Amino acid sequence: MNQVGMIQAHISKNFPAGPESAGFRLDVQFDANPGVTVLYGPSGSGKTLTLDAIAGFVQPDAGRILLGNRILYDGGAKVHLLPRERACGYVFQNYALFPHMSVRENLAFAAHGLPRLERHRRIAELLERFKLTDLAGRYPRELSGGQKQRASIARALIAEPQALLLDEPGRGLDASLRADLYAVILEMKASLRIPMLLVTHDQDECFALADHVLLFSAGRILHRGAPLDLLRNPGTPAVASLLGDFNLYEAEILTLDPGRQTSRIRMFGQDMNGPHLRGCFKGARVTLCARPEELHLVTKAGDNRVRVHQASLLERPHAVRADFGNGLIIDVPRETWREKPDDLWVEIPPGSLRQLRPES
Repeated sequence: MNQVGMIQAHISKNFPAGPESAGFRLDVQFDANPGVTVLYGPSGSGKTLTLDAIAGFVQPDAGRILLGNRILYDGGAKVHLLPRERACGYVFQNYALFPHMSVRENLAFAAHGLPRLERHRRIAELLERFKLTDLAGRYPRELSGGQKQRASIARALIAEPQALLLDEPGRGLDASLRADLYAVILEMKASLRIPMLLVTHDQDECFALADHVLLFSAGRILHRGAPLDLLRNPGTPAVASLLGDFNLYEAEILTLDPGRQTSRIRMFGQDMNGPHLRGCFKGARVTLCARPEELHLVTKAGDNRVRVHQASLLERPHAVRADFGNGLIIDVPRETWREKPDDLWVEIPPGSLRQLRPES
């Protein structure tokens, strides 16, 4: 497999409003190095449109797209390479396998530009690699969802692309097949060393696979960073809301101690210890966030503890999620919840609180 550089993309595409449709504008700029860059965000935010522009299925109105040192699109220079000229493998949401062709025939069609012996070698190699050898003669209708997904990935890789584009690859797969798919993608990331752009709006998929995350919202990139950095520092209330699983709080600053990197705040009608707050003044109001797994259910009053009562419950795989209202959502180990007493407090450790910037 040839090693290439990054994808460098500046894509601008405008869809004017119609009689029965709202307008939409995509305006994004980013670099993607070898490894997995996840395009994460809600449906309709421009993620798949970005993939299609890089693949050549959609022509932007303006901008520039490079793969390594090759120009795929340049609005100013009037360059727009055809999809087959871009050396991009594409794994579609619906697999896009030809229904009248077997798995082997689908791979052979994608490898038609290779010399005959090389074509046969690549087909055999990828059938073996993706555990499709015993399924090579089957048609797509005879395959499970996971088998079709593996066949689709094998077909995208047959011509040794210089970038791989995956549009919601885990969509429609059950938990076991998703785990198998993630193992395949992580193995490809380690062995291929090419840029891989993966579209998803599933947070578990995003954080299981991403080296770098681009958070899409309404046609623009709202935030970018490593997965754990986004969880530790979402930056703004909008980003925290899009990522989900953040409690948001409004607090008044009572005192600031830059030397100790602490503060005192008023929140939930009581004084609490707060985190280090940058660029703030005494008396100002600030938005803070914390994740449910960082809060603690305790049985007596104390610093940074809020008395709670009735909760609505949501069963999760490894815990009970208890929502006490007012942004007091907490993940509690199931055994702890079963044995809880009547008097309960939620403890909000100062270190769990992160400062959020006002929306610009």
